[in-house]
Amino acid sequence: MKFDLMTGGAPLRQMQDLARDAAAAGLSGLVITEGARTAYLSCAAAALAADLELSTGIAVAFPRSPMVTAELAWELAETTGGRFRLGLGTQVRAHIERRYGAPFDPPGPRLREYVAAVRAVFRAFRGEQPLDFRGNFWSMSLLPAQWSPGSIDAADPPIDIAAVNPWMLRTAGEIADGVHVHPLNTPTYLEKTVLPEAAAGARRVGRDPSDLTLIVPLFTAVGDTEEERARWREMARVQVAFYGSTANYGFVFDQIGFEGTTARIRERQKAGDVAGMSAVVTNEILEHFVVSTTWDELSDAIVARLGGVADRVVAYFAGAAWQQDRASLGRWGEVARDVMARTS
Repeated sequence: MKFDLMTGGAPLRQMQDLARDAAAAGLSGLVITEGARTAYLSCAAAALAADLELSTGIAVAFPRSPMVTAELAWELAETTGGRFRLGLGTQVRAHIERRYGAPFDPPGPRLREYVAAVRAVFRAFRGEQPLDFRGNFWSMSLLPAQWSPGSIDAADPPIDIAAVNPWMLRTAGEIADGVHVHPLNTPTYLEKTVLPEAAAGARRVGRDPSDLTLIVPLFTAVGDTEEERARWREMARVQVAFYGSTANYGFVFDQIGFEGTTARIRERQKAGDVAGMSAVVTNEILEHFVVSTTWDELSDAIVARLGGVADRVVAYFAGAAWQQDRASLGRWGEVARDVMARTS
């Protein structure tokens, strides 16, 4: 099991500092989310600063043409010597339509076609076949030699997709190299939904489910004092409430016996009551989503929760901890090395 750090976008020189510190600490890589800043530029900055495995986790697919995404991924694969993974996701309707001004529907079939289109571009870059992709949402048939980057001395970037519901998990099993599991995950959700649905998709097309890379973010409330752990638990509570406000994710709470949680969170959200949203996430609910422990016990807790399940565990709060205290990556590195040694 690899051990990555999750981070949002940051000023590019700061991203380079983070990459150098993460590499020195012994982490496997960085998973870079896309929000206010682009994941691709952050990956490029990190790639030029340190030798790490890098992934967009995820980059928003639909606002960019498959050609643009393929070009970005190709350059990052070349720059990293093949240590880049292209993580793609749909985002949600409001952001795609109202923030990016791009079409959204139907998100599942659209993402399936998008992945096929990017791979068609990769083949054209290598000269394996002319570019001639014709789909329902994208068509591309022009790639003069002077506009192609040509072949690179690295494998095609693996393409991972974000998946939450059973349909998308099965799709990931069919078409993707890996799955970015949503941060709103529990052991029950992994066991009852993620693993069987992704495996079913893989088997449906004759693939071995074990070839699918499972990338699992993990909320941790870690500290040597109860005060430290409590601070991170409250940050996790806010994130669980934020993610849990999405209607399509409600079944994750239902699975652990807390039916109606998303409806209650959304009620507080519509009232503009941010504190009330978090209050819906009781300690009993929170414990399903968060590993809360001391530093000395963290490796044991991660292995117990995700050993034999995840191929890559992603420390959700490690990037935020680094921003508050650069020295904190030293402790994360100790945990990462221990986890990787015990699950190799």
